[in-house]
Formats: sequence, structure tokens, C-alpha cells
Amino acid sequence: MPGLVEEGRAKVNLTLRVVGRRVDGYHDLESVVAFADCADRVTLTPGPELSLKLMGPLAKACGEASDNLVLKAAQLLADSIPGLKAGSFELEKVLPVAAGIGGGSADAAAALRLLARLNNLPLDDERLLEVAIATGADVPVCLASQACDMTGVGEKLMPLVPPKMPSVLVNPRVPVGTREVFEALGLRHGELLIGAADVMIQASSWPEHGGSLEEWVEALAAGSNDLEAPATRIQPLIGEVIAALSASNGAWLARMSGSGATCFAIYENTAEAQRAASKIQLDHPTWWVHAGTLS
Repeated sequence: MPGLVEEGRAKVNLTLRVVGRRVDGYHDLESVVAFADCADRVTLTPGPELSLKLMGPLAKACGEASDNLVLKAAQLLADSIPGLKAGSFELEKVLPVAAGIGGGSADAAAALRLLARLNNLPLDDERLLEVAIATGADVPVCLASQACDMTGVGEKLMPLVPPKMPSVLVNPRVPVGTREVFEALGLRHGELLIGAADVMIQASSWPEHGGSLEEWVEALAAGSNDLEAPATRIQPLIGEVIAALSASNGAWLARMSGSGATCFAIYENTAEAQRAASKIQLDHPTWWVHAGTLS
């Protein structure tokens, strides 16, 4: 049987509000999530042994294959479903690691979709969803890879239908640890973030299906990313990336995604996004830059 292929698309947090920290230590969030048109590539060749081969330009940044979320997700699903058919995975890594765009989670979600295809499982199979949550907080949203309003610890998803958004993603090629950023936020167990009571009011006010790009940018601009300030204190280069994006011609909104260090800007059209990406890449040749669309 030939290999099955899925893409692990980059996840972008257009907004990210931290509601508070639960007594179990996890953080409750509210985040508008979209997906970019850049992705890792995951291939599954059916066979008797579960394995993973890392390849691609950023494979070395992934660390040991045995610690990869692709294998973690596959093993958890095998534990949940006796007799699960699996095989050997290949991961072509092109997205930056520890970058706030859910690359590892997207890869794990792609692996789960491949196993679902191989075993004729629907994507709403409860066992699949339980494994996604157990693998990582961003894996459930990456499983469908569709724009949504994400709440809870990442398991509650309300579909959204934004227009295609011309965009530029930039990562300065410095890893930022998610745990470190949340710790820098400084919330104690059971503590709410000041202003969190307004979160659900905003969550219900996103433009409806058919809303224009201008309407969406206006709504997103009223939000924020609560992790941007603590992440920038940890890695000041994030401030430089946001400044470069904000200064580019045609940028309507510039912000950090997730826990950083990847940042994005939204533009009026794809031509402006391409020109901005070219200039930023020229000015900062060591940065990872991608021009495309979010949807």
C-alpha cells in the first residue's frame, strides 16, 4: 500500500486572551485561531512497526525522533484502540520549532488524521479527540485545521469563517519556551487575569460568515495577545519583529502568535504582503519569512 500524506499547517493565534490559571495549573484561554498556507508534511507507510524518520531543512531542530509528538500521538491512539493499524512515519520539517505556531501539534494532528484514514475512523471519533487532548493543548484545534474561536484549555472549538487574509509570518529563528512564557505571566493557581470577565463578551462578537477583511481586522485589532508582553521580556527580538512588520507598507495589524517568537501581519492584498516579505527578508536575511494567506 502506498504512503498516505497529510499536511501539518501552521496555526496562528490572531488573538489570545488568558482568562486565568486553573487550580490544576492549566490556563484557560480564549483565542481566535486561523491556519496558514505553509505546512510540514507527514507521510505514513503502513507496516508492522511504529517508527518515525525526520527529514527536511529544520529536522535537526526537532530533537530526538523518540520524543516527537507524532510518535506520542500514534502510541496513545494504539493504546486506546487495540489492533490499530499503523506503520512508519516520515516528517518533513519546514516550520520553525518552539515558534508559537503549533508546528509540533500540527504534526501530531496530521499523524492522527493519517491513522484515522488507515483505520476508517471518523475525525469526530471520541477516542481520537481524547488522544488529541492528551497529546497537547493545541492538537485538538490542529486536528480539523479550520479557523475557530478556541476556549478552555484548547478543547472547546467554535467554527469561524473569516475571509482569506493576506499575511506575512516572521520568526527570528530563536526558540521561545511556552512554559517559560506562561510562568512569566505570573498567575497563581486559581487566579483570574484582570479584565478576563470581558473575554466571553468579545468572543461572541466576531464578524459573521461573509464579513469583510476590513471588518475582521477591526475586530481583531480590538483584541490582543496576553502572552506578547511576557514573551518579549524573555526574548526582546520579538519586539524587533513586530516593529519590522508594523513599519512595512500596507500592514493593517501586526501581532505575536501564541507564545512566540513568530509574529504575523495582515495586509490589504497579497501583492503588499509579498513586497513586505521581500523587504523584511532582505533587511533580516537570517529570519524565517513566509508570505501567504491565513484562513
